[in-house]
Amino acid sequence: MANPILPLWEYIPDGEPRVFNNRVYLYGSHDRANSDEFCDFKLKVWSAPINNLNNWECHGDSFHTRDDRDHKSDTSWTERELYAPDVVCKDGRYYLYAYILGSKGCVGVSDKPEGPFRLLSTYQYDEKDAGDNGIFNDAGVLVDDDGRVYIYYGYEKSHMNEINPDNMYEIVRGSYKEDIIPEGTAHDDFFEASSPRKIGDLYYLIFSPRKGCRLAYATSKSPTGPFERRGYIIDNGDDYPAGNNHGSICCINNQWYVFYHRMTNNSIMSRRACVERINILPDGSIPTVEMTSLGFEESLSPYQITPAELACVLKGGCYVTEKDVFTRPITNIKNDCIIGYKYFEFGNDYSSKTMMFCAKIIGMGCKAKIKILIDSYEDGEEIGVCDIGSNDGTYKAVVKNITGRHGASI
Repeated sequence: MANPILPLWEYIPDGEPRVFNNRVYLYGSHDRANSDEFCDFKLKVWSAPINNLNNWECHGDSFHTRDDRDHKSDTSWTERELYAPDVVCKDGRYYLYAYILGSKGCVGVSDKPEGPFRLLSTYQYDEKDAGDNGIFNDAGVLVDDDGRVYIYYGYEKSHMNEINPDNMYEIVRGSYKEDIIPEGTAHDDFFEASSPRKIGDLYYLIFSPRKGCRLAYATSKSPTGPFERRGYIIDNGDDYPAGNNHGSICCINNQWYVFYHRMTNNSIMSRRACVERINILPDGSIPTVEMTSLGFEESLSPYQITPAELACVLKGGCYVTEKDVFTRPITNIKNDCIIGYKYFEFGNDYSSKTMMFCAKIIGMGCKAKIKILIDSYEDGEEIGVCDIGSNDGTYKAVVKNITGRHGASI
């Protein structure tokens, strides 16, 4: 499954990937198309078998703060939007940690990783033991190897507590720590979106820094910190319309991935789930990766139709938009716009000198020329030009034959 990894009509940002029972589950917020606000009053869950990451299944709604046509609200004290959940497994049960905008957060429980989750309790704590006014903004939870449970959260400042593992919602007295990532105002300083992981003996905290289009990380030898900033993993504003970023990392079949989101609909409120392969080096560092079209694929095939929305480079004001639930074109294309895809495997046709380029165009009453380049859009080789008419149609051009693996831009 290429990026974005879920069906055209689905918006799951703020992804928390977890592997349970040989399936990878994606927990996240739920954006609404054409909304001028982030998130929704419900959470949804998707999953795929770890041996077939192209087969994602929707498990429906898992938690609500408002009634809808099929569900009652799970919260009596608030009807605000649900943001950025996390789910962990403890003693065979699954616990949902829900951040609710401007409201007291809560914990749900289920016997199944996909839910639905029934309300277990709001967080129980002494005022002196909870930062963030007890909201637990963007909470991420870690169940350590010794059975102790930690919660990480915060907006502009990073906080953490220990949770009573006997009930999974009570904050342990005296456990509060603030600024586990030292506070600051630089691009790489903590802003929000805490997501903890333990890899070997090293503790990781994935977070959104003040340059919010990035996902950064910090590490510590202790679950209670302090955490040292180590850099950033990915930037969703690199050659693409930027917005906030929120996600985490997950190991699936011995391959590590970073889950993140991209903006669509010329808005920062229509965010779609994406993934990239990452490496974790022996010293614990995670080299920065570029944003690609690949998702879980090794490469794109130039001999199949490439949906427009797989573009990972959009410059000059063009953007992906939802025309309807089945159609997502790139629109607002003007002079000097750049649309790019990474990476195609063109194969080993060494007998041909040329090949055919085709593009399906929604005509806008004007004519244009499309330059086709491989590799870099800045100084890559131009392999051909396609003339575009004023009407809807499929336009073709004979271009230079290409072999091997390349990015392509128009």
